[in-house]
Amino acid sequence: MRILFVCGRARARSPTAEQVFARRPGVETASAGVSPDADEPVEADHLAWAEIVVVMERAHRRKLMRRFGPALRRARLVCLDIPDAYGFMEPALVRLLEARAGRFLRTERVRSDA
Repeated sequence: MRILFVCGRARARSPTAEQVFARRPGVETASAGVSPDADEPVEADHLAWAEIVVVMERAHRRKLMRRFGPALRRARLVCLDIPDAYGFMEPALVRLLEARAGRFLRTERVRSDA
């Protein structure tokens, strides 16, 4: 399973998610941001690679849809509703990611094994 995590500037939430979930067997992760000043800006290649695109906020989903609409048709798009209130690898952020995305990823893994 290839998962792209997306936030605003790709400095805290999405890179944290990338590291946390990269440890899972059968999961490849990447992270990018929708802002022009993102450390790793989202590009069409990211979306072509991803099977699942996980955004942190609804605003990120809207930005992706405006910029890459047709390219998103292939990937599943999920919003975690995690605000930009955390630092990179902050324990509270890790717990929140595990709670919101962890259930989703377990469900996807079961489906792919069936």
